[in-house]
Order: sequence, then C-alpha cells, then structure tokens
Amino acid sequence: MGRAYLSLGSNIDAERWLSAAVNELRARFGPLDVSPVYRSAAVGFDGPDFLNLAVALDSDLAPQDLNDWLHALEDRHGRVRGGDRYASRTLDVDIVLYDDLVMSGEGHLELPRGELRHAFVLKPMADIAPDLRHPVDGRTMAELWGAFPADKEPLAVDAPLTDLLLL
Repeated sequence: MGRAYLSLGSNIDAERWLSAAVNELRARFGPLDVSPVYRSAAVGFDGPDFLNLAVALDSDLAPQDLNDWLHALEDRHGRVRGGDRYASRTLDVDIVLYDDLVMSGEGHLELPRGELRHAFVLKPMADIAPDLRHPVDGRTMAELWGAFPADKEPLAVDAPLTDLLLL
C-alpha cells in the first residue's frame, strides 16, 4: 500500500469531468483528501481556463499500475489522446508524488512530477499535504508554496465546485 498524490485538471466541461473522476477515485480507492479547486490560465497554449485540484489516496497499485489505471480513467471520461501535448482536455490526471519514490516509467510517469513547479499543482498539494517533503528538494509543500512567486501564475478558488467535491 502506498500514498499517492494526484493532480486533476480540466478545461472542457470541467465541473462534470472533475466530479466524475473524484467519484470514481472514491469508489476505487476509498476515502480521499481533496484540495480546493483552483481556476488558472492554460499553460503552454491559448485556451479556456483550467480547473485544477489535488487528491491524496492510499493505493494498492504500484506506481506504474496506478498510472495505467489513471490513463484508463481519463479515457473513460472523454480524454482524446494524440495531437498537441498542450491542448484543451476533458480530464488530465497525473501522479505527482507516490510515497518518496523518484522514478520514471511508461505513459509519462515521472515521480516527482515536474509540474510541481506550477502553481496549479503546487498550491493544491500544499493544501492537502503541507508537511509532505519533496523527495529530491527536501522542502515541504508548504515551504515550496511559500517560496513561489504567486503573481507569476495567479489562481482563484472555484468555491462551488470545491464544495461539491468535498462531500
């Protein structure tokens, strides 16, 4: 059993797809720690704003198996593969951290996830796991967020969706 931290995002019918994904994660893995939902500008392309959140769960799957399961989750929820890497999407779910592992694997598995350098991943992680240490950097999520130049990538809380997902 391992502790996995996931980043979820969507900018196409985001409330629908993020709610469905969180519900399916709960059904498969049990209780979740769920961050507030944040709205942020698309990174790497011009497109609608993204809604992003982080989830922590206990997994009976090894990291590569969990990554494969999450890709199937994305596919079940309208994810279209191929084309531009930076594009609008119904659902994007990535493992950010899995225990204190440092590794890479098939299907863009990268632990820790490089997107921790972005506010839309780091802030939700700091919300649900402020004392969790980055396995390479050594600082806690709260320390990393405290050092982040917040004006670089502004975030806004999406309170209605946050309230829905915390149920």
